Amino acid sequence: MNILFLCTANSCRSILAEAIFNHLAPAHMHAYSAGSKPCGWVHPQSLRALQRAGIATDGLHSKSQAEHQQLQPDLLISLCDNAAAEPCPTYFGSALRAHWGLPDPASEGDAQADIDAVFDAAVASIVYRVDKFLALPLHHLSSQELEAALVAIGRS
Repeated sequence: MNILFLCTANSCRSILAEAIFNHLAPAHMHAYSAGSKPCGWVHPQSLRALQRAGIATDGLHSKSQAEHQQLQPDLLISLCDNAAAEPCPTYFGSALRAHWGLPDPASEGDAQADIDAVFDAAVASIVYRVDKFLALPLHHLSSQELEAALVAIGRS
């Protein structure tokens, strides 16, 4: 199963989700991330938050959706409201879509301790959602049931 996490800039939330999912998921599942308007760099606080959580950051980079034209993801999960409102490129085919909205951690906090706390909270929220997803009986769910479960996870 291939999952593509989407955000506009692909520098914080979608990068965090890609790394966290790949850290927690079994070998037959893999996550990727992309942005509709990638900024071209990964926010340094994203990398530090992942490192504090003991999650590898090797190979993470900001990339466009077009980089994944051949991926054929099974699931598309948007993490920012802007990306959720954008139409998905047709090359993503019939992938199930869900929105797991999170506030942008890059726009929160002034002091370093506050910034760390906001990024750590984003990591914790994504870990919680990925754990809920991985606990689903995926082989026993119809597409409609899976989509409903993904939406419910996004609301949690």
